[in-house]
Amino acid sequence: MKIEMKGINKAFGGNPVLQNAGFVLADGEIHALMGENGAGKSTLMKILTGVYTRDAGTVTVNGKEVVYNNAQEAEKEGIVFIHQELNVLFDLTVEENMFLGKEIHNRFGVCNKKAMQKEVRRILDVLGVNIKPEAKMDTLSVGQQQMIEIAKALMVDAKVIIMDEPTAALSQSETVTLFKVVRSLKQKGVSIVYISHRMEEIFELCDRITILRDGEYVGTKNIPETNMDEIVKMMIGREIGERYPERNTKLGDVVFEVKNLNCPGTFKNVNFNVRAGEVLGVAGLMGAGRTEIMQSIFGNMPHVTGQIFMNGQEIQNKNPWDAMDNGIGFITEDRKIEGLMLEKSIMENISIANLGRISQKGVLNKKREQEMTQQGIEDLHIKCTGAQHACGNLSGGNQQKVVFAKWIFTEPKLLILDEPTRGVDIGAKKEIYSIINKLADKGVAIIMVSSELPEILGMSDRIMVVHEGKIGGFIDKNEANQENIMILATGGELNG
Repeated sequence: MKIEMKGINKAFGGNPVLQNAGFVLADGEIHALMGENGAGKSTLMKILTGVYTRDAGTVTVNGKEVVYNNAQEAEKEGIVFIHQELNVLFDLTVEENMFLGKEIHNRFGVCNKKAMQKEVRRILDVLGVNIKPEAKMDTLSVGQQQMIEIAKALMVDAKVIIMDEPTAALSQSETVTLFKVVRSLKQKGVSIVYISHRMEEIFELCDRITILRDGEYVGTKNIPETNMDEIVKMMIGREIGERYPERNTKLGDVVFEVKNLNCPGTFKNVNFNVRAGEVLGVAGLMGAGRTEIMQSIFGNMPHVTGQIFMNGQEIQNKNPWDAMDNGIGFITEDRKIEGLMLEKSIMENISIANLGRISQKGVLNKKREQEMTQQGIEDLHIKCTGAQHACGNLSGGNQQKVVFAKWIFTEPKLLILDEPTRGVDIGAKKEIYSIINKLADKGVAIIMVSSELPEILGMSDRIMVVHEGKIGGFIDKNEANQENIMILATGGELNG
């Protein structure tokens, strides 16, 4: 299927989001669509699939101009959009989610459960995913839920599949499986629109790349004829320099330590420490227990035993409020569900974790609240209309900066970062890395969990690798590489 979008304009409430944007998709190609957060990538694809109505411009499919009124019309024509935000019903089973509105009925009009389960198993086998059709969605990991979304697209006789950040929540093995499926679809003539901030994936998987900047079409390049530096310059309009800012590490005393941390069925015998000014990277395969260890430290996991020390003194974190009182901040991996109140303003989000600092005798000091919020906006370069800007209307990178601001003002001794740059564009990533460095320079101890090995290698002073709920080992910065990390992450041992 050939698609051409020309001169596309779209504004929301008088605010232009797309201006003269365009995109051309060829038969049987994997075409990357890139740009900073807020560049208009998802909006352009939502216009293609009828989720939004364009203000101007044309969309042609196989040479014929089309206007889809909704996503169902586009899907009937073979254009499927797998959104970044998971579109699943958590209280239903895998089978029920996949066949919602597409049920198979027998000649009496009754749902044919046997036929539907057989089809689910067939599609999941194609994806190499070991998930039972009768499993409830709320029992699956985020990565498994993402694979179900991809499986739903394969149920349709799709000619074009749009994937918006498809690997953001996938493990390395799941990503390898996805790439095999995508290449297989290409061989069958299916075209893929691949939206991602992960540059390495783009250059490994895609044939061509189209860049949007500030809602406008910048250009299209053949992947073999370009490089990362050129693409970054097209995306942000300037050279970005080194992807990871230089770290001038000055380590202090041990600030934080855990001894014999255990949680039945999740992790056991976890022992590690973090020094003042240190960035301890935490690597491991998805499901290894990295996030669960961090949640337990923050008082957010039941049935945890062991000892936790802050500056040599044992502390008890029975809940997150205890952890905050003990000087611990936690930026979770899902900012939209756990990190932010999207419908609330920047000011309300920053204030919520800092009420004790902006109140006296239970009375909120509005002036102090406004000053704190304005300082956060300025210090972290949050692009917004002001303190009252709703967080749901910010780009992903700016949402993440609000989360950072919220925790920075608590003045934590230890800051835990779980996937701090997930879904963030390359320009905003560099800014977030600089924020991390500044916090470390001030003596904050930092634990950074990340599934992106280049990020772990680029930002960590020391790396802790988790394997199946145990600490697989530690690697010093000068000995760290992707191979050593993966050896420990898969249960191996390093020689010497």
